[in-house]
Amino acid sequence: MRAEVDWIRAVSVSCQQKALRDLDRAFQSFFAGRARYPRPRRRGETDSFRFPGREIETKRLNAKWSAVRLPKIGWVRFRDTRPLRGRVKNASVSLDAIGWHVSFACEIAHEAPVPLPESVGIGRGVATALALSTGERLTMPASLERLEATKRKAQRVVARRTRGSNRRRRAQRRVARLQARQARVRRDFHHRAALGVARRFGVAVLEDLNTRGMTASARGTVAEPGRQVRQKAGLNRAILNAGWHAFAMILSYKMEERGGQVVTVPARFTSQTCAACGVVDARSRESQAVFRCIGCGHLDNADVNAAINIRRRWNTPSLRIEGLHR
Repeated sequence: MRAEVDWIRAVSVSCQQKALRDLDRAFQSFFAGRARYPRPRRRGETDSFRFPGREIETKRLNAKWSAVRLPKIGWVRFRDTRPLRGRVKNASVSLDAIGWHVSFACEIAHEAPVPLPESVGIGRGVATALALSTGERLTMPASLERLEATKRKAQRVVARRTRGSNRRRRAQRRVARLQARQARVRRDFHHRAALGVARRFGVAVLEDLNTRGMTASARGTVAEPGRQVRQKAGLNRAILNAGWHAFAMILSYKMEERGGQVVTVPARFTSQTCAACGVVDARSRESQAVFRCIGCGHLDNADVNAAINIRRRWNTPSLRIEGLHR
C-alpha cells in the first residue's frame, strides 16, 4: 500500500506498524475472552500515533520547555512537566479538545524497596471521593464543580444552535474543551492522592466494586418502566465523575513501584457494618455522611467507618459478614 498510495507513504512506517500491532493485540484479547470486539478508530476520539524510542530525540531548551524530533515531522516544542529518566521506549502523540500532547514511556531500572508495614483501607464514595481508615477524607477539587456548572451552560447553548451550523460546531468544541479540562483536574487529583497513599502505606485495601453495574440506567422498558430514573441518572454521573476505576489503576502501579500492593475485598455490607461492635444493620447508615450504630451508639463518618471495615477484611477471604444482623 505504501508503494501504491502517496498519502500512506507520506506517514512514518513505524506509526503504521505499531497501529497494526495494536490491532493484532486487540484481536488476540478478543478471541481469548479478555476484551470486547475491537472498535475502529474514529476521527476526533482516538487521534493518536506512536513512535519507537530509537527514532526520536529530545533536548532541553530551558527550565519549562523542551523539544522532540519526530520522524517526517521535525523538531516540535513541548511544555516539559518533569525530566526524562531511563531509556525512552516510545513516544505517543495525541490530540484532544485542548490541543496536542506528547507522552514518553520510559524504562527505568530501580530496586524495589522493602514495603512499608502499615496497611490502609480506602472507601470510594460520592460525597467524599476517598475516605481512609485513618480518618482522613479527600474530596474532589472545587474547580471540578465550577467546570461542571460552566459545561452545563455550554451544553444548553449547543441545544439551541441549529444542527449542522458553524455556530453549533463552535459551541460543541467549547463543551469538549471543558470536558477535557475536567478530565485533567480529575486525573491530577487521582495522581496526588495515590502518591500520598503509596508513600505512607505498604498495602492499600479497596472494595471490589462493579462500577459498570452500579452506573447502569434505571430507565427500564416501555412495559416495565424504571423508578426514580432522574435520581439514578444523577447518582450515575456522580459515580463516574469520581473516577473510581481510574484511581484504582493509578494506585496499583504507584504501590508496585514502591514495593507495596493493592488488594481487593468483597464490598458486601461494608457500609452497614459498625466498625466498633460489628453489628450489621442498614438503619445505622442514617445518611450519606453519618453512621450511628443502633447497637452500641458508635458515631462516625459513614465513609470512614466503611474504610475501617474494608481494612479489616484484608487477608481474611473467608470473612463475608461481620457481627450480628439486626
